[in-house]
Amino acid sequence: MPSSYDKSAKNVILFGEALVDVFPDGAVVGGAPFNVARHLQAFGLHPVLVTRTGDDPNRQKLIKLMQGFGMPTSGVQCDMDYPTGQVLIEFGEKGHEFKILANQAYDFIDSAIVRDIASAVQPDLIYFGTLAQRNQISRKALEEILQHASQVPRFFDINLRKPWYSSEIIRYSLAQADYAKMNEDELIELPKLLGMQANKDMYAVAQHLIEDFQLKSVLVTSGGDGAWLLDRTGTESRTSGIEDVMIKDTVGAGDGFSAVFILGLLFNWPDTLVLERANRFAAAICGMRGAIPESPEFYADFLKEWELSPKTKQ
Repeated sequence: MPSSYDKSAKNVILFGEALVDVFPDGAVVGGAPFNVARHLQAFGLHPVLVTRTGDDPNRQKLIKLMQGFGMPTSGVQCDMDYPTGQVLIEFGEKGHEFKILANQAYDFIDSAIVRDIASAVQPDLIYFGTLAQRNQISRKALEEILQHASQVPRFFDINLRKPWYSSEIIRYSLAQADYAKMNEDELIELPKLLGMQANKDMYAVAQHLIEDFQLKSVLVTSGGDGAWLLDRTGTESRTSGIEDVMIKDTVGAGDGFSAVFILGLLFNWPDTLVLERANRFAAAICGMRGAIPESPEFYADFLKEWELSPKTKQ
């Protein structure tokens, strides 16, 4: 493992699942932490993905892809007993449906190994979600990272996937987070999970989350209607939906949104600007198949507009 990391770029640790999304006509590497990490790499940041795979062809596929993107692989552990994660994806009338398999390698992330990664990386931000916390072993590994980097901003991307979450996981994660991102369906579900009073006013629910868990802001995506953000001062920011989007599928759109939002956080973009940029990037993801662009040219127009260079970002 390298003893040091690139200090000319912002370092981000992304903890959780790296897996293979199995579509009816083929399989692609996925998982929210991987997807977000790939985008951050293309934006010029230095993402370190902390995950675990099996010793199998899907691991080889992941490693080859990461190396091709220039992403570090030192945080990708190898498990000799459990396979690289898989998610079976089918398309129906209500959009894509997930079947997330149990007992995958990312459920067994080793906490002793991640301790060394956290020490070496010195992250500027930590990203995590719920799925990889379904097993106590990986949850302990996340706790190790959060304890080691106690002063680092934390971005919690809730990503509720039934039945792989619990009130305990949600409550712990919100308590550890500075920024919490969710879609409107997830926001509506949270009061029941957290024992809060039922409330149809989504802004009131977001305000309660901020107050109860000392969050800096709650970010809510609304699909084709855009997104909104509420911060701890009660200030609301909003962006409307993108018209005339040719949707091929919505897989990975939320991950694209998260990546741009993280970029904006680290480089102090105004809330309204980061929401607008994140929403347009997510819409562009919907216009292609899968969560990850095959060509780096996909990012070129965004980088030019945002006046960013992936090789020279400071």
